[in-house]
Amino acid sequence: MSLLRSLPALAALLMLAACARTPAPKPVQFFAEGMPERLSDWSVLYVADGRLRLNAQVLPYDLDSALFTDHAHKLRTVWMPAGTPARYQPDEAMDFPVGTIISKTFYYPRGEGDTVLRSEDTGPEPDGGLTLAKVRLVETRLLVRRASGWVALPYVWNAEQNEARLMRTGELVPLTLAGADGKRQQLEYLVPDENQCAGCHGTDLKSKQIFPIGPKARHLNHDFAYAGGKANQLRHWQDVGYLADVPAGELPRNVAWNDAQAPLEARARSYLDINCGHCHSQKGAARTSGMWLDSNTHDPLRVGRCKLPIAAGQGTGNRAWDIAPGKPDDSILTYRMESTDPGVMMPELGRSIVHEEGVELIRQWIAAMSAQECGA
Repeated sequence: MSLLRSLPALAALLMLAACARTPAPKPVQFFAEGMPERLSDWSVLYVADGRLRLNAQVLPYDLDSALFTDHAHKLRTVWMPAGTPARYQPDEAMDFPVGTIISKTFYYPRGEGDTVLRSEDTGPEPDGGLTLAKVRLVETRLLVRRASGWVALPYVWNAEQNEARLMRTGELVPLTLAGADGKRQQLEYLVPDENQCAGCHGTDLKSKQIFPIGPKARHLNHDFAYAGGKANQLRHWQDVGYLADVPAGELPRNVAWNDAQAPLEARARSYLDINCGHCHSQKGAARTSGMWLDSNTHDPLRVGRCKLPIAAGQGTGNRAWDIAPGKPDDSILTYRMESTDPGVMMPELGRSIVHEEGVELIRQWIAAMSAQECGA
């Protein structure tokens, strides 16, 4: 009799447990046209149980070296329609199919009160998600591959951290950044508008089209800590059906710019490649400068060694050469990296403060060059 009386209570507990489970998100939604107002409309990422989660078949990834964005951390993901893998390319970004959705979420570790923390980027959690009590989400940028080409859509997260809204005109987000030494720094984090997105992702000046920057073989060719264990990203993409035509043998690979065990030359070129090379290349928006900083350029003059500036105006700082070998204090490159003046600073977009560690790396690289008198 007691067992019969307990059955309704047991059933009620089971119903409560079922209701408490995280509901399955709707499938990823690709929009072939239009500009959805909410990030959640795409269902690539979703918020549940106090975490930012990845939908099924949404694959997290990272880069050997990341573009500096005021010390923000980044959660990168890619999703492709089933049965339509990207095609491997040795130098350019992978040739992604129509329907691809690439996301990049910018966030900071939370500090005390309203502060965010400046810390090394440890990446997302093993399942690719983020615990919202530990981080402050700022924005999520989508790159969407439509039949007509790529489109960039910037979404800004609300104060409640449960939704991000489309901000086509961009936004300035005031932040207080606290370092490990306790020092605080005020900054205005820039969410780019649509034109500014094209300013960086317009990697082919002739076609005027935009393309992904990060997912190239040389940036992806390293291990990533997936939920099932570490694996090389290029091979893992191939295994899950996201990448085809990957050749056997050794593939292009950059080093991490902050890997102190790697050669100084390789670290500096990797840093310049990801931060500058998408514009300063043979096809990029800054190709007319004659200074090409992508890792595929090896001509010392093209890289800037003893090269006269072209139409740099006030950006020269009264220095004569883009790179004066052995003399970082005489080099235009370091002058522009150390500036926050909008008319001088390089890169022109993506930062409001100086990346001190990056500047120091480039200064060391220039100082280590064999000194010579340019123009002699």
